[in-house]
Amino acid sequence: MSGKTVSFFSDGSEAEEETEQQTQPTEKTNTRTKPEKRKRATEKTVKAKKKKNNEQKECILPEKKETEDEKSAKPKRKRKKKKTITDVLATSKPKPGCPADLQKLITEYFSDKRSVIEQEELKLQDSCFLSSNDLTHSVSSYLKQVCPKWSKMQKQHTAKGSVVLLIICSSALRTIELIKQLTAFKGEAKAIKLFAKHIKVEEQVKLLQKGVTHIGVGTPGRINALIEKEGLSLCALKYLVLDWNWRDQKLRRMVDIPEVKVGLMKLLESGILTSCKVKIGLF
Repeated sequence: MSGKTVSFFSDGSEAEEETEQQTQPTEKTNTRTKPEKRKRATEKTVKAKKKKNNEQKECILPEKKETEDEKSAKPKRKRKKKKTITDVLATSKPKPGCPADLQKLITEYFSDKRSVIEQEELKLQDSCFLSSNDLTHSVSSYLKQVCPKWSKMQKQHTAKGSVVLLIICSSALRTIELIKQLTAFKGEAKAIKLFAKHIKVEEQVKLLQKGVTHIGVGTPGRINALIEKEGLSLCALKYLVLDWNWRDQKLRRMVDIPEVKVGLMKLLESGILTSCKVKIGLF
């Protein structure tokens, strides 16, 4: 009811118009409220879904963080580093080499390369060895001990392209160092450096063929190359000295360096192991 007083006339026309005007707005209000309710309902459902999703996210995220934290909290396993030759030798006291050490090296190296019978042929007799350095000698003092008749031997040597004494070491620098230390021993004998650094094989072949050389000092790789090129002959060789006890900056001996060891075994195999004429010394 609008609160207006309605007057009834004899024809009743005005009363009908007013009632129609009152009824129309009520219908419009009813039609407007329905979509608003639907909108509110949909908004509520959307909000409810968002809340659920947020709650789920909030529940999942902490679990990921916890697992990451757990992983980070777990102590990481440290990988064990393989011990190098330097590590092993640094913890061990230096011991002078002996004939048994060389014989063991030969046996191990040729164990998978030769048959059992052939390995027996490569065994060196005790008579093939000179006395070993006890770590108290210099090169000159050691050679004076093991080669007491050196002055006579050097005078008798006249063949070109060969040496009487061959010293094997691990590097070019060590070769130069040893030649300098030979001054007190060699006397009038001629010494030649036999290594690959800055020197061509052909140049060394010419030097060996040019005159008489008594002492050769060098690395196994270059000495093997000279033998293959027929620039160096082992026919006059009497003494083979291995620079066994010397260690480089990494505390490696010559037999601890793979390429030097392979070259040394090749040199020994070329005829020294089967010849008792050559005396072997471990310096």
